[in-house]
Amino acid sequence: MHVVICGGGVIGACTAYFLSRRGIDVTVVERAGVAAAASGKAGGFLALDWCAGTPLDALGRRSFELHAILQDEIGANWSYRRMNAYSGVVVGERSAHRHAPASLPWLSDGVVITSRLGTPETTAIVPPRTFTSAMMEAAQGRGAKLQIGQVTGLVVSADGSAVEAITVDGDTIAADAVVVAMGPWSVLAAQWMALPAVFGLQSPSLVYNTGTDVAADALFLEFQDDGGEAVSIELFPRGDGTTHITAFSDQSPLPVDPAAVKPDPRAIERLEAIAERLSPAFQPERIVARQSCFRPLSQDGLPLIGKVPGLNGAYVATGHSVWGILNAPATGEALAELIAEGAARSTDLSPFDPSRLRALDPALLRSG
Repeated sequence: MHVVICGGGVIGACTAYFLSRRGIDVTVVERAGVAAAASGKAGGFLALDWCAGTPLDALGRRSFELHAILQDEIGANWSYRRMNAYSGVVVGERSAHRHAPASLPWLSDGVVITSRLGTPETTAIVPPRTFTSAMMEAAQGRGAKLQIGQVTGLVVSADGSAVEAITVDGDTIAADAVVVAMGPWSVLAAQWMALPAVFGLQSPSLVYNTGTDVAADALFLEFQDDGGEAVSIELFPRGDGTTHITAFSDQSPLPVDPAAVKPDPRAIERLEAIAERLSPAFQPERIVARQSCFRPLSQDGLPLIGKVPGLNGAYVATGHSVWGILNAPATGEALAELIAEGAARSTDLSPFDPSRLRALDPALLRSG
């Protein structure tokens, strides 16, 4: 059996690993490079039970469990780190509470922690690019192949019922199964198969080289600027000595080429100013990345994971929104089971069945 995975992000890498662990022949086709988009620019935050009471709960719990064991299983070090998580508020420069003492010793005055959201038993983090690359390398170590190129189409059987191959930069790669795992760019594959809409939510972020100056405390903060605008800030110190800070998500137009994604300079400037308010550790000379990425979203907010309706051998795995890094291992594991055995055993994928949503009209996509 030969499976072609379209997309070299965290979902594609984890799916390739779990398929190759079964001895299945895998080729990953990636346009820009491994972890080139959100899988290399996200925060990497992991939570055991933050999706409790939702269809994502079982997937998140299984994936949190896998994150805890994969590093030892594979024999690689990608700086997996257990951590605390807190919520809090940041007062503005003109606030009467500007000099309220910081609740954590590494924070500046005026940053006030209001509650604890997670403990090292329930929250953790990975550097997403390092994790994604390590999973891809682990898959390659078991025989998977990585090919840089752009997927441009699908070859189906004469009766239109089954996948036979994909086309990559004019060449054809035979396939018994094809997995679309291209994040928000999965919408391009709706020209070839019955896929629902996938959207991209853009988020700018900064990465600081903070070493040991920032404790293992993920922060979810509300900041109100002097103009009265409320801003939600997420801060993730990682085990590799970097700290990721993000805010200002919006639905910007998605570039056709992932390499063309650039942050809005004004959003980055605002984010830098806010970061400097949070801690002395966040100085401009410590910034190692000013970046932006698009997280994939479906119409109902749940991922699309499973068989593509009406086309044997076609599968999709995208739309994970903010939980892509968390849920990638369990997604890859369950999808590998579905492809190899016809059913997912480790996690129930029925809430994520693509057939629950109406497929896009390919003619609309081709017309722009």
